[in-house]
Amino acid sequence: MFRKKLFIVGAVVALILFLDQAMKIYMKSSMVAAIEPINIFGSWLRLQYIENPGMAFGTTFGSGIIAKLSLSIFRIIAIGGIAWYWVKQAKANARIEFLIAIGFIFAGALGNLIDSMFYDFIFPFDPCSSYNQFPGSGVKAICNYFGTNPVEVEVRYQGFLLGNVVDMFQFNGNWPNWVPFVGGNELFPAIWNLADGSITIGVIMVLLRQRTYFPKEKKVEVSVSSEE
Repeated sequence: MFRKKLFIVGAVVALILFLDQAMKIYMKSSMVAAIEPINIFGSWLRLQYIENPGMAFGTTFGSGIIAKLSLSIFRIIAIGGIAWYWVKQAKANARIEFLIAIGFIFAGALGNLIDSMFYDFIFPFDPCSSYNQFPGSGVKAICNYFGTNPVEVEVRYQGFLLGNVVDMFQFNGNWPNWVPFVGGNELFPAIWNLADGSITIGVIMVLLRQRTYFPKEKKVEVSVSSEE
């Protein structure tokens, strides 16, 4: 039974990782950063290629090498913890649905870690890209902007665990004006990728189905009668 669960969840994780990396590699190879968004699925979802040095949904954690390494190491520890917890739950005969939810979270975390681990070795580094420029880093490079003289810029650190994460999806729409506090604002302005979406789906599954995943043991009342 354990091997069957491992195969099913492993297949889900492998599929998410394949799709996530295929999308990122295509976007990074074919798209130009900061181009006009491209509407897909009608007009409610659009493609907008960016790169970020931080966490999920473009959340940053500082541009310095210590902050970036700390984030990557945290990801590695978290992924290891998730894998350990998954094995523990699988051996405890947890529901396959719950194990798949954990698999979604695991795949998403690993998908973004792959970017920071290997993309600096796979793709050429462009010092002119705004996503690679970090004033104050102390790392200097020459940027040849089109039609201008070469200029010296400060760029981010490069290497293993230091690469940017590729994001590309953005919801296109606004909250109705009658909604308190957020009326008229964008539904979700952050730009994200499939790995972020996978983590979100896994967390939502756990939150909505926690009573099913973690059933409370029924208390059995035992009445003891004593005869005098």
